[in-house]
Amino acid sequence: METAAIEKKPVQKIFARHEKKYLLTRMQFECLYERLHAYMDEDAYGLSTVCSVYYDNDQNELIQKSIDKPVYKEKFRVRSYGVPWEDSQVFAEIKKKFDGVVYKRRVMAPYREMMDFVEKGRALPEDAQIQKEIRYMLERYRLHPAVYIAYDRLALAGKEDPETRVTFDFNTRFRTDHLRLSDGDYGEKLRSDDFYVCETKIANSAPLWLAKLLAECRIYPGTFSKYGTCYKEHILPEMMAEEVLKKCSSF
Repeated sequence: METAAIEKKPVQKIFARHEKKYLLTRMQFECLYERLHAYMDEDAYGLSTVCSVYYDNDQNELIQKSIDKPVYKEKFRVRSYGVPWEDSQVFAEIKKKFDGVVYKRRVMAPYREMMDFVEKGRALPEDAQIQKEIRYMLERYRLHPAVYIAYDRLALAGKEDPETRVTFDFNTRFRTDHLRLSDGDYGEKLRSDDFYVCETKIANSAPLWLAKLLAECRIYPGTFSKYGTCYKEHILPEMMAEEVLKKCSSF
C-alpha cells in the first residue's frame, strides 16, 4: 500500500475498543462479505498488506505471557502498510489488552526516523508522552525484533457509524530472519489459503445487523493470535530442537 493512502485517513494515535475475532473458511468469508455491503463500505485502507515486526526479549517474555491468556497483556510492534521506503509513514505501537478491551498507543513517522527512534532512541518531533512509554517498554524488557508477520487485509467501515469496523485477514506469512520491514513481505505460510481471520472492532456495543449477519453465515467467536500461533508452532519447536542438539553434542 502506498504511503499516500495512510495520509488520506486521519491517524488515530490513542484509542480503546472492543475487538472480537472469528475464524472463517473461504466460503464463510464470501457469505459474510457479500451481506456486509448493505451496511459497510471499504475504508480508506481497503485492500492492503499489513507488515509488522514484533519485538520480544531473549526469554520471549511478552509472547509467553500473552499465550497464557492473562487478564492483562501487552505487545510492541513496528507496522507498515506495504513494504516501506525510507520516507514511508510507519507506526510504532504498544498494544495492551485488559479485561477484554484493547488499548493502543502509537506514534507515526517516516520509516528511517522511526527506526532511529526505536533502535537508537532519537526523539521524534511529536507525541512526546507516547514516545516515553515506548522507550520505557523497550528498555524495561530489553526488547529486540523477534518475528516478522505480514498478511493481506480487507477493511470495511460502517456507513452510518465509521467507528464500527470489520477486517478480514488472509494469506498470513512469517519469517524469523531479515527482521526489517524494508526487507520485503515474503515469508512462510502460517495457515492454508482457505483460512481467514475476521475481526470486529467496535467502540461501544455491536449493532444488531452485524450479529444477525454473523448468525446467518454460521460464524461464531474464536481465538487466534498470529504471533502466538507462530511462536507455539514454529519458533518454540525450533528452540527446543536446538536445545536437544546442544545436549547431544555435549556428550
